[in-house]
Amino acid sequence: MRHDTLIDAIGNTPVVRLRMDVPEGVEVYAKLEMHNPYAMKDRVARRMILQARRTGALTDGAPIVESSSGTMALGIALVGTYLGHPVHIVSDPRIDPVTLAKLTAMGCTVHIVEAMTSQGWQSARLERLAELVQDLPGAYWPRQYSNPDNPAAYRALAEELMDDLGTVDVLVGSVGSGGSLCGTSAALLERLPDLKVVGVDCVGSVLFGQPDMATRKQSGLGNSLFPDNIDYRLIDEVHWLSDDEAFDATHGLAREQKIFAGNTSGSVYRVLSHLAARAAPGTRLVGIMPDRGDRYADSVYRHQPSGPIAQAPARVAFGTTVTSWSYASIPRHDRPVLVFLESNTTGTGTLALRTATRLGFAPVLLTADPGRYAAFGTAGCPTVTCDTEDPTAVLDAVRGAAGGRTVAGATTTSDFYLEHTARLAGSLGLPGHAPATAAACRNKALTRAALQNAGVPQPAHAVVADIAGVPEAVARVGVPCVVKPVDGSGSQDVRWCPDEATAVEHAARVLAVTENVRGQKSAGEALVEEFVGGAEYSVEMFCTGGEAVCVGVTRRTMTPLPHFVETGHLFPAGLPAARQAELAEAARQALKAVGFEHGPAHIEMRLTPVGPVVIEINGRLAGGMIPEIVRAATGLDLLEQQVRAATGLPTYLEPARSRQAGLRFLTAGDVGRLVAITGTAAAERVPGVVAVVTTGTPGRAVRPPRDAYDRLGHIIAVGDTPQEVEATLDTAMALVRVETSAG
Repeated sequence: MRHDTLIDAIGNTPVVRLRMDVPEGVEVYAKLEMHNPYAMKDRVARRMILQARRTGALTDGAPIVESSSGTMALGIALVGTYLGHPVHIVSDPRIDPVTLAKLTAMGCTVHIVEAMTSQGWQSARLERLAELVQDLPGAYWPRQYSNPDNPAAYRALAEELMDDLGTVDVLVGSVGSGGSLCGTSAALLERLPDLKVVGVDCVGSVLFGQPDMATRKQSGLGNSLFPDNIDYRLIDEVHWLSDDEAFDATHGLAREQKIFAGNTSGSVYRVLSHLAARAAPGTRLVGIMPDRGDRYADSVYRHQPSGPIAQAPARVAFGTTVTSWSYASIPRHDRPVLVFLESNTTGTGTLALRTATRLGFAPVLLTADPGRYAAFGTAGCPTVTCDTEDPTAVLDAVRGAAGGRTVAGATTTSDFYLEHTARLAGSLGLPGHAPATAAACRNKALTRAALQNAGVPQPAHAVVADIAGVPEAVARVGVPCVVKPVDGSGSQDVRWCPDEATAVEHAARVLAVTENVRGQKSAGEALVEEFVGGAEYSVEMFCTGGEAVCVGVTRRTMTPLPHFVETGHLFPAGLPAARQAELAEAARQALKAVGFEHGPAHIEMRLTPVGPVVIEINGRLAGGMIPEIVRAATGLDLLEQQVRAATGLPTYLEPARSRQAGLRFLTAGDVGRLVAITGTAAAERVPGVVAVVTTGTPGRAVRPPRDAYDRLGHIIAVGDTPQEVEATLDTAMALVRVETSAG
C-alpha cells in the first residue's frame, strides 16, 4: 500500500488468525499493532499532535513534551519530529536501551528522572515535565492520560476490525492509560452491544482496585495513577498477571505463534488463550497486541521465573487483593448498586462517584435537587430525584433504581445526610452507623453531651434555644467565646465573639435561621462555647474491623478572627511522634464516646499546653480536599476506602509512601463580583504543584471568606519536607490573581 508520508503509514495493521487448540467453530485473532511504524501508540501521537496543530494549541516549531517510558514516547517522537517540532521526553531509569537509542536517533531530548516521588515513577516524571513546560516557551504537553484524543484515536482501530472481520464477540486488551481498550470497545459497542470486553492488568497496579506495588516490572500496562481515559463502565472482566506470568506468556507467544512481542502482548495472549479454550462454538475473539519485542530482548526474554506459573486464573470477587493470575467479573449490565444519598458539591463528590465505578459498582445519586449537581455530569452516574428527607420515599427510590440488582451499600459525602444514610443502611441491612451515632456527630450539642459523659477534654460550653439564655451561657463559658449553630457545616455561621453583646447579636442571627443551605429544618439551637487557644489540627481516622486507625494528623491554617475558615492544610502535620500519638488517642476516645465504629472520621482539635481539646467530630471524610493531600503524601486513597467500607469490601490503610503534601485555598480579597482567576497555568508549572483547581465562575458574588462556601479553588503541592511544600505553595499562590469588581 502506497503512502505519501510516513505518518500516513500509521494504522491499517494486520489481523491474523492464531493457531490454538480451541472448540470447533471458535476463531481467535490478533490485531498486530506492532506493525505500525513503531507501535500502537503511534495512532495516539498522530491524533493528539494533529488535533493540537489544528486548534492552535501547538504552533509551528513549538516544542512538545511528554512523560513516557515506552511506546508513547516513540509515537510522539515519530510524529513530532517529522512535523518539525523539538520533542522532549521525560522518562525514568526503567527505559530500555533500544527505546532510548531510537528516541535519540530521531533527534529527541530525553530527560531521565533519578528517583521516585509521591506517586512512584509517574509522579517523578510529571514533576520534571512541569519544570520543562515552564522553561520551554510555547511548549505543548499532550497529556496522554487525560487527553480525549487518546481513546478517540482508536475508533479507526475498531473500524478496521469491523472491515476485516465483520463482527467480534470478545475483545481482549491491556490497560495502561486506558485509551486503546476503552476507545476501541466504545466504538465497537455502538454496533455490537453484546461484545464482551476483557481488560488485562498486572499485579500491583491500582487501576482495578489493587494496592500499588512500585516494584512491579511490567511496562506498557498497569499504573500507579487513575487515568481519566479509563471508562470502567465498558469493561466486563479484568485479569491480573504477575511479572513472572506475563513474561512467561510473552515467551509462549513467540514460541507458539511466532510473534515476537512485548509483555503487554504476551499478557493479552495468555488471557485470550484461556478465554478461547472455554468459548462456545461460533465465538470470535480478538486480542490487541500493542508492540514488538525488540526493546525487551535483554529483559523479558532473558527473564527467569522465581516461582510457579499459574496455568489458569483464580476467580476472585472484585476488590480482592491478588498476587498471581486472577480474574474478576464486573459485567456492564448487572453491577451491584452503590447508593449515594445526596453528596457534597466539591471535587470529592465527583471523585467518590468515579471511585465507585472503578471498584465495579453502579453508583446512583439520590437527590431532592438534581440542579445542585450540574457539574457532576462527567461522572456518568444516574441521578434519581426523590424527597431525601422522607425515609419511605428514599427506600422506594432505591428499589426502583436497583431494578432487581443487588444493593451493595449506601453512603454519602455530605455532612447533612449522615443520619439519613445511617437509617437507609440499617433498613437495607447494609454496613453503616447506628443512626444515634450519626446524630451524635452531626449535632454538636449531642457531641458535647457524649464527650462530657466520657470525660473527653473539650471546651466549656452551653446550649441555648433562645436569646434570653445567651448572657447566662456567656457568663458560664467566659469571653471571648465562640457562637455557632449546633447543626452547621463548613464553618457557616461560626463566629468568635469578644464580648457578651457580640455573642447575643450573633446567637440571635443563628437562632433566626429556620432552614440550612440544603433546605433542611434547623435544629433551632446555638452552641456557646469557650474559645480555646492553640494550634489547629485535624485527625484523620478510619474505623475498620473494630479498630480505630489513625491515618495521620493534618495541620490547618485559618482566616483571621472572627471567622474560622480553613485557608490551607499540611499533611502530615510535622509534629513530634509523642504529640501525634496524643492527638490520635484523643480522637479514639472521642469516637468511642459517640459509639463510632465504622468508616472514616475527621476530628478537629486544638492542641493546648495541657493537651488536645476536641472541637468537633465529623462522621465522614475530611472536607476541603484533605483526602487528596493524604493521597498525594501517602498513596492512600481514602475515598476508595470509604466506598470499600460502605460495601463490605476489605480496606487498605497502610501507606505506600511517605511524603509531604499541602494545600492552599483561593479566595477573594474584596466584596464584589468575580471577574476572573488568572495565573493558574503559571501556577501549574511550578515544580511540586500537582493540581490547580478553580471553582468560581465569572459573575459570581464573592467576599473575603466567612465560611467554606466562599472558597474559589485550591492549589495542591507535594515535596519531601514541610518547608519545601510551603515554599512551593507560596510561589504558586503568588502567581494567581483573583480579580473582582465592585457591586
